[in-house]
Amino acid sequence: MTRWFAILVVLLFAGSAAAQSVSFPSVTVGSSHAGPEVTGWIYKPPGDGPFPAIILAHSCAGANAHTDRWGKLLVTWGYLVLAPDSFVPRGTKAVCTTSNVVTPNMRVADIAGALDYLATRPDVVKGKVGIIGHSHGGSTVIRSAQKNFGLAQRGLAAGVAYYPGCNPQFDGGIDIPVLLLAGDKDDWTPADRCRSLVSGLRRGDLVEAVYYPNAYHSFDSKVADRTVPGAAGKQHHLAYDTAAAPDAEARTKAFFAKYLR
Repeated sequence: MTRWFAILVVLLFAGSAAAQSVSFPSVTVGSSHAGPEVTGWIYKPPGDGPFPAIILAHSCAGANAHTDRWGKLLVTWGYLVLAPDSFVPRGTKAVCTTSNVVTPNMRVADIAGALDYLATRPDVVKGKVGIIGHSHGGSTVIRSAQKNFGLAQRGLAAGVAYYPGCNPQFDGGIDIPVLLLAGDKDDWTPADRCRSLVSGLRRGDLVEAVYYPNAYHSFDSKVADRTVPGAAGKQHHLAYDTAAAPDAEARTKAFFAKYLR
């Protein structure tokens, strides 16, 4: 990561009155491995709380304007938000075109550290912590929900995964409520892999899956349609969906209200 990128990230989040820089240790759980000290940002509603909290897991593009938009939105719903940066402390700013540099499995250790950190804050309601993630962050949500990592015992109550990369072989042990939101036209993280995952779950009752028939990857990001490179030189179509985005947002709000209020 360059010095100028570090400055850019600081300025981006400093622009929000609700964002405060924090750091905490990554923690080994299950098959994850602790990384370096994790940096992140706190978005907090007005008042002393305590508030239910949500961990916001960024996409393969790293902490950026999309992260900031979601942090501010979740605050308007009454949640304290912690947005960890899993990439910069590991020496990279994005992993969209690479594989295995930083994996969702590695990021579970960051989520465990985030839960431990939130448990120390008097302005957070104990046991009322959720997680939301998009793409690579959505995969991190699915992985964090696995029973073998034990994050429910650390206070993780529910998760929302936007267009995650589903892995039916390894992610069948979900043991917290999860809302899974995917687009049927997604050519980066195919919805059919999520269907296979959900159909083979040991606790299928815990997952609410919604598949939007006309939605592509990144359907909630209100920017121009675009084609971007992924790993191995593959090109992927990203597009905002005027039907899927508001529906997914409403479902996300209701889901967190059900499990965190």
